[in-house]
Amino acid sequence: MLLAFHKPYDVLSQFTRELPTHRTLADFGLPPEVYPIGRLDRDSEGLILLSDEAAWNDRLLHPRHRHPRSYHAQLEGAVTEPALGQLRVGGIDLKDHRTLPCLASPIEPAYPDRTPPIRYRASIPTSWIELTLVEGKNRQVRRMTAAVGFPTLRLIRASMGQLKLKDLTLPSGQWSTLTAEQIKLLLKS
Repeated sequence: MLLAFHKPYDVLSQFTRELPTHRTLADFGLPPEVYPIGRLDRDSEGLILLSDEAAWNDRLLHPRHRHPRSYHAQLEGAVTEPALGQLRVGGIDLKDHRTLPCLASPIEPAYPDRTPPIRYRASIPTSWIELTLVEGKNRQVRRMTAAVGFPTLRLIRASMGQLKLKDLTLPSGQWSTLTAEQIKLLLKS
């Protein structure tokens, strides 16, 4: 079984509760015995997959498979082409890891405002980029954008492989079982 879940902001990507006030995956009626394939930080949103089959974890997340994952990041400041170029080339030193090259481009997404809203500064604009990675280190997108001078204010995992969150039409907090066709999209690079 392979499930897609649209993880809301402020939800932990786990089933166990660290504090009574934390929302977790256990709050969304997911089937028993599934576990998340990868994680999204508590303050990130978007597509997360769950399965009861351990093999999916290696197939979708191990860097040797180079399985792409795309993120939409709202950045503080108007992102520049030199900053995007640094992200694309890779080799950004994150202290514990040097990043691989990735795809990075400006976008104009159409997401509803988040509740609670992102930090707002009247004198500093924001911009959005799409970043496609084939690796997934702890808080990697946030660390990469900060390293090139544009901190991430909002982060949404938009796709895995060619399986796109927008095409699943899952409202935030909802999940569905993937069809055979959706699994083909997921595995397509």
